[in-house]
Amino acid sequence: MEIPGIRKESIAGSGILCGAADRHSHIIWGVDDGCPDSAESLSALAFMESAGISDVWATTHINEYMPNTTEGLKKAFEALRAAYTGPVRLHLAAEYMLDTLLLERMEKRDLLVMEGNILLVEASTWNPPVDLHGILKEIMSAGYRPLIAHPERYRYMQEDDYASLVGCGALLQLNLPSLTGFYGETAREKASALLRKGMYSCAGSDCHRSATVAEQYNAAVLKRGTVRLLGQLLKKNLT
Repeated sequence: MEIPGIRKESIAGSGILCGAADRHSHIIWGVDDGCPDSAESLSALAFMESAGISDVWATTHINEYMPNTTEGLKKAFEALRAAYTGPVRLHLAAEYMLDTLLLERMEKRDLLVMEGNILLVEASTWNPPVDLHGILKEIMSAGYRPLIAHPERYRYMQEDDYASLVGCGALLQLNLPSLTGFYGETAREKASALLRKGMYSCAGSDCHRSATVAEQYNAAVLKRGTVRLLGQLLKKNLT
């Protein structure tokens, strides 16, 4: 129940993004459904810079429908680095769908990962992957640590499912706009619950367009307690 008169804060206005890392973005232009051109990429980075973000991970989709290659993404990332001259540190990884292409790339050791061999993975929003825990076990047996993107958006997952994922060694990544209601009320409630229970290991914007991120980060809709917990999360060391 909302209490009238309680002051709300925004993600950007609260100051918690200062020195923070964005672990999930589609900031490289022209490679997936993210930024379509260099102007959009640079606009998004300019906003992140103004919010105080220190590091941004470019995590382009890789799946059977968008089979981006490691070499292709490295070239596109270098073009982004050449175009951007600001202080935000840029890093390259990818967001892998839990599908057969991931297993093929994993067998070839052809993956773009974060520090500590952390591998950002996603599943369908609507349909659970076949043998999810089996796939995660394969990932970990190969020497990688799965970081599950935006778990609050998976409609088929409930509290026990999240606990099981963390219990098996997976990490969870929060999409910050989930907390502002961008993905709907169900995702917002799940994100709030997972944040309160300390189940997230990191956060990201899942930036596809600069205007959308700016709107969500500037929305003064968060309770102070939520902002406090977010501040603690953003200070976490992922490894």
